[in-house]
Amino acid sequence: MKNRTVGFLIIAIALLIGFIIYSFNSALTEIVNTSCSHGAECPMWGTIDFQTRVSMGVMGFVGLIGLYFIFFAGEGAAAAVVSKEEYEKVLAKLGADEKLLLGKVIGSEGMMYQSDLVKETSFNKVKVTRILDRLEQMRIIERRRRGMSNVVVVSARVEGKR
Repeated sequence: MKNRTVGFLIIAIALLIGFIIYSFNSALTEIVNTSCSHGAECPMWGTIDFQTRVSMGVMGFVGLIGLYFIFFAGEGAAAAVVSKEEYEKVLAKLGADEKLLLGKVIGSEGMMYQSDLVKETSFNKVKVTRILDRLEQMRIIERRRRGMSNVVVVSARVEGKR
């Protein structure tokens, strides 16, 4: 998921927190109005003010995190920029199946789940794994563990960064 989208989701969560704060504050104010006979000197009013300030601070902090993700956080893995010469050198070493898988990974901005490669090709899991093993031995791709699955990433050497 893109960082900008995550930022908007975090802002939505902050707004939801704000609505909950408003609802909770309204309910507490009503309760204190009916149960407290001391007026403004009642210690429950101080508690409501403190809880409102703390919860607004939390909401503001969550909102700032969302704004950071929207405006300042990078977008993660950028599309692999491969010079034409380097790309042709890499392709010359590969078979048709290897070219197909590498093309799929490069086409998805240089990063793709291994399970998605199985879905997008007619290859079974074993064949995809063996092809990726060969590409990894040639240091063309890297596989990184993400939970119960692997993410296939085009290596920096192929991206022309080494």
